[in-house]
Amino acid sequence: MYDTDKRKLLSALSHAAIFLSTTLVSIGIPIFILFATEDPVVKENAKEAINFHLNVWFYGAIIGVLIWVTLGLLIPLAGLWFLVHWGLTIWALFNVLTNTEKPFRYPFIVRLI
Repeated sequence: MYDTDKRKLLSALSHAAIFLSTTLVSIGIPIFILFATEDPVVKENAKEAINFHLNVWFYGAIIGVLIWVTLGLLIPLAGLWFLVHWGLTIWALFNVLTNTEKPFRYPFIVRLI
């Protein structure tokens, strides 16, 4: 069996890395965890966190372009996106800390990995 505390810590680190999303280091944390662990639940959580990073950056870029094209009229959309991606991250953290047997899956994201 796998160590539950270690599973919680590594899964939470994978998902919490999005709080550093303005730095490219943030995606490196779940990538490192993906290759450094043998735990299948932690691996799945790391993959999901990587996919979430890519989605956050992609949709953030789209929102940024829309704000620029509309000369700032859609700035509230950026605030809404900020709340959504932080809210989903908090939900993921709660989930991986309370349910260690099953990896968390973000809703409505494109999974490339």
